[in-house]
Amino acid sequence: MLDYKFIKDNLEAVKANITNRNMTADADEVVRLYDGRTARTTALQALQQKRNANAASMKGKLAPEERAALVEEGKKLKAEIALLEEDVKTIESHLEDAAKKIPNMAHPDAPVGALDSDNLEVKRVGTPRTFSFTPKDHVELGAALDLIDFDRAVKVSGPKFYYLKNEAVFLENALVLYGLNALRKKGFTPFITPDVAREEILTGIGFNPRGNESNVYALEDEKSCLVATAEITLGGYHSGEILDKAKLPLLYCGLSHCFRREAGGAGQFSKGLYRVHQFTKLEMFVYCLPEQSGGLHENLRLIEEELFTGLGIPFRVVDTCTGDLGAPAYRKWDLEAWMPGRNGGEWGEVTSTSNCTDYQARRLNVRYKDDDGRNKFVHMLNGTAIAVSRALVAILENYQNEDGSITVPEALVPFCGFDRIVPRAG
Repeated sequence: MLDYKFIKDNLEAVKANITNRNMTADADEVVRLYDGRTARTTALQALQQKRNANAASMKGKLAPEERAALVEEGKKLKAEIALLEEDVKTIESHLEDAAKKIPNMAHPDAPVGALDSDNLEVKRVGTPRTFSFTPKDHVELGAALDLIDFDRAVKVSGPKFYYLKNEAVFLENALVLYGLNALRKKGFTPFITPDVAREEILTGIGFNPRGNESNVYALEDEKSCLVATAEITLGGYHSGEILDKAKLPLLYCGLSHCFRREAGGAGQFSKGLYRVHQFTKLEMFVYCLPEQSGGLHENLRLIEEELFTGLGIPFRVVDTCTGDLGAPAYRKWDLEAWMPGRNGGEWGEVTSTSNCTDYQARRLNVRYKDDDGRNKFVHMLNGTAIAVSRALVAILENYQNEDGSITVPEALVPFCGFDRIVPRAG
């Protein structure tokens, strides 16, 4: 959430940012409510001062009629204060609701655009493989090698669920261990996080916990949801706390299941494992000082690049356009891996990393005590280390062989114990 005064002082820039991000929010309404709250708060303080003066006057020697007049005035002030306090409470609620709809400001260098096709490619690493045969997609490969079963998952759980089988089970765990070990060496504290979070934590992070537009599963009759990412649980970990400045930045990585409704996610680009309702993900999360967040955002992206370079997967880096940014993000980088089976060979997103500045921290009330003795909001960043389902898509499709086998990336062999997946006899 943006600071109310910032919205008022930078109203035209905030309105232009809402337009550039293709979102709907009423910044003018926020300013109107903010000014209304300020006026009511000032009036409330004046009444409270009168009440205090009235109470002080009653401590001296007074004639009965004077005391009665002061008592009557005190009752009147008490009633007026109660009404105004309720009014302030109501307007504060409306102000918060309106302000939550306003997205974070976008980085000045973020490309302006409405769709992911407007994202700006800034780097390519690796060269897409030239096949001497027609490559299959991961759905065909998974079925042929008995690695993935979508059909029985539909029977048991519904569309967009899946069973991993045989070597794919080891590949998933190998990817997790590969990522965890890499992040441990870089100073990240590892977590296995809960798969459920309270609605106020989701709201603070920037997820909509209820309604048709929500991408998360709300638990019936409970004010909680299944998490869509460990960003939610790691971001809520220090909610309502004042962090020690000397210990910042805090580098965390969280392993969790992720549950997403993916409403409307259909078609070729969502095929198979690419867009599913449940998957395993290793997420990076950072709490830091404001002056640290720009450099740390670059570091998170470089870690993602290092992980996929180590897997031998060709990828490109894109600077996400304003219309494709989530509301909390100031700037976001995506890594898109080459997927030979995706529509005859295309790039598909495998990781992203966002600098959310103090937008989430302001909602979740995560602060640090600065050297001037004042409590200030930290900056919060997140980044995908390994989203296992999409990493599996890239590995199966890029490492397939003409004889139907899959070569295991060298970096994963120590963790899974085999270097090749071959068709089963019979």
